[in-house]
Amino acid sequence: MRDNTSLTRRGFLGATAAASTVALVGTASGAPSNGTDRREYIVGVTGTKSDPKGYVKQFLKGGEEAVGANQTLNAVVVGLPENATEPAHENFVERLESADSVKYVEDNETLTAQVVPNDPRYGDQYADQQVNAPEAWDTTFGDASVSIGVVDQGVKYDHPDLDGNMDGSVSNYGYDFVDDDPDPYPDSMSNEYHGTHVSGIAAAETDNGEGVTGIGNSSVLSGRALSEEGSGSTSDIADAITWATDQGVAVINMSLGGGGYTNTMKNAVSYAQDNGVLVVAAAGNDGQSSVSYPAAYSECLAVSALDPDETLASYSNYGGDIELAAPGTNVLSTWTDDGYDKISGTSMATPVVAGVAGLTLAQHDLTNAELRSHLKSTAVDVGLSSDKQGSGRVDAGNAVNTDPGSGDGGDGGSSTTSSVSDSLSSYADSDCWTYGFEYSSPSKVVIELDGPSDADFDLYANTGESACPTTSGYDYRSWTTDSQETITIDNPDTSTDLHVLADSYSGSGSYTLTITEYQ
Repeated sequence: MRDNTSLTRRGFLGATAAASTVALVGTASGAPSNGTDRREYIVGVTGTKSDPKGYVKQFLKGGEEAVGANQTLNAVVVGLPENATEPAHENFVERLESADSVKYVEDNETLTAQVVPNDPRYGDQYADQQVNAPEAWDTTFGDASVSIGVVDQGVKYDHPDLDGNMDGSVSNYGYDFVDDDPDPYPDSMSNEYHGTHVSGIAAAETDNGEGVTGIGNSSVLSGRALSEEGSGSTSDIADAITWATDQGVAVINMSLGGGGYTNTMKNAVSYAQDNGVLVVAAAGNDGQSSVSYPAAYSECLAVSALDPDETLASYSNYGGDIELAAPGTNVLSTWTDDGYDKISGTSMATPVVAGVAGLTLAQHDLTNAELRSHLKSTAVDVGLSSDKQGSGRVDAGNAVNTDPGSGDGGDGGSSTTSSVSDSLSSYADSDCWTYGFEYSSPSKVVIELDGPSDADFDLYANTGESACPTTSGYDYRSWTTDSQETITIDNPDTSTDLHVLADSYSGSGSYTLTITEYQ
């Protein structure tokens, strides 16, 4: 055991070698996600392969077809024939899982817009007032240089109350990942209103003498990943997330959910977070005590929905993953007939938070981690339990007019960072590190692994137990197809030291492990 206590007061206590085992994820069940009877799978390929699609193709048989790839995530979409039998699906999964450079095989699941329809009618806005936006507008109406990526249905970008706030840095203000073309305009005005409504909540033109007000004058970048039916595949949504991140958006709004945990979506939101984007996601509309994915990923800020009286909406999911609440019932916003209408859902609460985030960035220069913490520290307690409101109802006035403090995000807290460097010699090598917490009750701990570009290293963590994680038994995991990994743990259990495993899935080289605690 190597003594590294000089790093901090207690610091990293040591590392021991651990055997490496590979746990691959596979399934042959699930509904088609592409609008046909053909089932699609996503195959995650280790980042050591520069041509993931070409690599996967060599293992395909019969009518199996590689229909798409996300080079950023090293994920390949494979479609099986419509008449493929269940044994054929099982054979495909087993065959691909057995390939040395395949990390996972999973269904290309379908996600849907998180909206609860009611009888639409015109009326007055209340959401902006409820989150104290007018007080923020005394300071700023927002900044067009702050871009919000709306991963949703297409946006009617020529709506008279949106056309001035679209992100013109990209042709047609976005991209259509459903139809794979450069125009994200809705295919059906009568059915495809969700993206337009969401965009208007966050960023309809404010103080322009027309229609409604958005939370602020941020710019909207449209990533059309949901069809006119309101559903979209995991692969299309992941493509939209990575693309919007690469375009330089500050915030991504995901008013969508459904299905369960998938490696592809986890890797997509990790990519966004690691590249400085705040990802805001809808908690879901099942009225259940658990938050839907993708909001349940630690990389996403999960939002619950409130009624106008600031009670939890009956449809809103809740649970320990909720970080903020916002008005979501009967929210008036832009519509595809160039007018305005009201609908309800956690879909509507989410862009309220995204809009406040954009408005805040017009006033304060914050990282995504600092912004996330600042929004939470300036939220208003509306008398609900933390599993229903998180830190409270988002408040634009407080967020804009409160100066961020020191540490993580402006709540007056502090942070402490420790790091250590080492190396892994091959795919069979792992290091187990233990870390003694500096703070008795930290609000958050962030674990980061920075490894070689020509290898694929993964990161695992356990809290509250005196055992090192393994690749098949862990509390937290970051398992992307490269060697840049991040685990974020809110309110960690400090009853025991933190145990962290750095593992080589493939390749060798040096790495740096960094742990940051936030008070």
